[in-house]
Amino acid sequence: MKLTKHLTGVVIASTCLCTPALAQTRLTMWYHGAGNEVESRILNQIISDFNTSQSDWTVTIESFPEKSYNDSVAAAALAGNLPDILDVDGPVMPNWAWAGYLQPLPIDESEFADFLPGTKGVWDGKLYSVGLWDAAVALFARQSTLDELGLRTPTLDKPWSREEFMAALDAAKASGKFEFALDLGMNDQAEWYSYAFSPFLQSFGGDIVDRSYKTAEGALNGEAAQAFGKWWQSLFSGGYAPGTSEDPADQQTGFIGGKFAFQWNGNWRAVATMEAVDDVVFLPAPDFGAGNKIGAGSWQFGVSAKSKHPEGAAEFIKFAAQDKYLAAFSDGIGLIPPTPSAAQMTKNYKDGGPLAVFFDLSKAQALVRPVTPGYVVQAKVFTKALADIANGADVADTLDAAVDEIDADIESNGGYGHR
Repeated sequence: MKLTKHLTGVVIASTCLCTPALAQTRLTMWYHGAGNEVESRILNQIISDFNTSQSDWTVTIESFPEKSYNDSVAAAALAGNLPDILDVDGPVMPNWAWAGYLQPLPIDESEFADFLPGTKGVWDGKLYSVGLWDAAVALFARQSTLDELGLRTPTLDKPWSREEFMAALDAAKASGKFEFALDLGMNDQAEWYSYAFSPFLQSFGGDIVDRSYKTAEGALNGEAAQAFGKWWQSLFSGGYAPGTSEDPADQQTGFIGGKFAFQWNGNWRAVATMEAVDDVVFLPAPDFGAGNKIGAGSWQFGVSAKSKHPEGAAEFIKFAAQDKYLAAFSDGIGLIPPTPSAAQMTKNYKDGGPLAVFFDLSKAQALVRPVTPGYVVQAKVFTKALADIANGADVADTLDAAVDEIDADIESNGGYGHR
């Protein structure tokens, strides 16, 4: 999932700075974060610490730009050149496990009992990957805006209903103070659509695919999905939010600069927003009738199916999952630490911290994207359908066509192993 949008750059091969003992067996690791200096520095420190903490293994890392990473892994799998340790996007993990890129983690699941659900990659009843952080989305607002517009401040226990949410957008629009009532980040037509927007569909009672994973019929084109589609289209036809041609800079500066009353964005933007907006508040997702929901699942570590040293790879993953490293990543890149104990070690997520609400949102509202190898196709189909509907396409026809495409892919792949 493309959550850390600043991850760009060229392929960088790097190794830890320590000098390993000659007896150590080399483990190779691939990582998607080339160009992210803070993230890379923390990860390289973990590798250095691991290599000097024992005499059996030494990890070396090769980093790739996020945009090319998945293709690089697929090409290496075909050539039989996978590393020992793979970095994998949580919702993509089932596809890699089904395709034979990954093996189940040779680690007792009890080791991760306290981890947030979205940080654990489970496929076919087995744990394949574990993440060192998670991410959450919230509705960014100014408390002063809520007060000026006479709006109730929603809470996790009492979120806005659909009617209250639309009344808030109407009030912001009628005030004349904002170019748009709401920013959704519509320019980012990658993983953002399924991560950020499918929870709206799920809150209406629909889904990208039926969770039997055998069909999208009824889930993506049923009555609930049709209601969602009409509401979704009204956001753009009604002038509440900019459409797919939105300036990419808007997610960085639009809300901060006062262009929008509300912004649907992630905790990775929260620190910069707090620094610029004194009274920013992070509100839970509205409840559209079937409960308020947000996305879950971020990048995780797994062991490649071709690794000759899975026990060593597992030792590194367990080592990296220590609270002190989970806290370091959270403080460094602003994302959610996976465990309550790690959260208490951070400056932003500890009790009373300015971002503690995101930990609570993730724990209470998060729903992982469809856990199926077919997700990689389903996400692309869903993204296109939402973009088309936003641009005025017929809702019923577009959702029916999306269902047909998803079901055809499921059938052509023998059901992806779902029984």
